[in-house]
Amino acid sequence: MSLLKKVMTFVALLSLSSMGWAADSREATHDRLDHAGAVLHEIMSAPDKGIPEEVLEHAKCIAVVPHLLKGGFVFGAENGRGVATCRTPHGWSAPSFFAITGGSWGLQIGVEGVDLVMIIQGDRGMARLIGSKFELGADASAAAGPVGRHASADTDWKLETEILTYSRARGAFAGVTLNGAAIRRDDDSTEAIYGRDISTKRILGGQIAVPEVAHHFLDAVRDAKVQAIASN
Repeated sequence: MSLLKKVMTFVALLSLSSMGWAADSREATHDRLDHAGAVLHEIMSAPDKGIPEEVLEHAKCIAVVPHLLKGGFVFGAENGRGVATCRTPHGWSAPSFFAITGGSWGLQIGVEGVDLVMIIQGDRGMARLIGSKFELGADASAAAGPVGRHASADTDWKLETEILTYSRARGAFAGVTLNGAAIRRDDDSTEAIYGRDISTKRILGGQIAVPEVAHHFLDAVRDAKVQAIASN
């Protein structure tokens, strides 16, 4: 009986621990969605320094990694977590969640807080995101995105590049080269929001209802083009 009580106590504690972890994971994911929306809104509010209207017009998906923390002279996207949404016939999809690891790019010395934005272009870029596991610069072509009211007349960014990358540090927003970074599905955040294992394809394909907690982020995505037009 003593052994049985110990086992039952252990199971109860394990269950409580799992419930506590799930609650923490949900809260962290909720915060990430809110911060991602705020990052996109703030970037597009900066006069002459946002993502060009033409880039947003051709965007198949938009992904944001808010407040990626890293220090030193060259920054690496290590253990960052982000959210993404893609266009569907009915509007922007429910958000999918991903993690980004490895990779590096030159930024200011001593900067710690970095926001990362990725514009996924065309069906090939979207297929990479749905695949949930790829490397920028190796599996998917990536390049620093143009910044300003309008994109350059040079259309290479539109025709040849699957993913355009940007970063913001200490208020400075610019296109950034981010090669070698690996993107993979964030299972913990997906389960925290949707409650079960749902494929990234179903989420980004618009087959899953948008959760209430994601509306702020999707509003920022929808408003981004409006802000770009308003700044002209």
